[in-house]
Amino acid sequence: MRILVRWLLLAAALLLLAHLYDGVEVRSFGAAMIAALVLGLLNAVLRPVLVVLTLPVTVVTLGLFLFVINALMFYAAAGLLGGGFVVTGFGAAVIGSLIYSLCGVVIDAALERLFKPRVG
Repeated sequence: MRILVRWLLLAAALLLLAHLYDGVEVRSFGAAMIAALVLGLLNAVLRPVLVVLTLPVTVVTLGLFLFVINALMFYAAAGLLGGGFVVTGFGAAVIGSLIYSLCGVVIDAALERLFKPRVG
């Protein structure tokens, strides 16, 4: 249940992002749901590989290169999905991934409190 709620909220976050920032365009809630799913899959499968492969660069830049990796995942998701989820460029991907990540942190914190196991 928690995964489904998180997925729906992240799709809503993509719609909010598209409303707030002109560099990202999401055509419908269905496209946002598919984009959130693809972003989740890319972050679960491809991101760890990229983090390990770019570890020396990440260490030299004191972790700032992780922003580039997040932007690449965001841009790759838009490239895979075509017309329903559009990112205008790499700069837009950086800004969009930052805002989307902040939304994800807020969503995770809210869901942690909502689905907290009750003791007693």
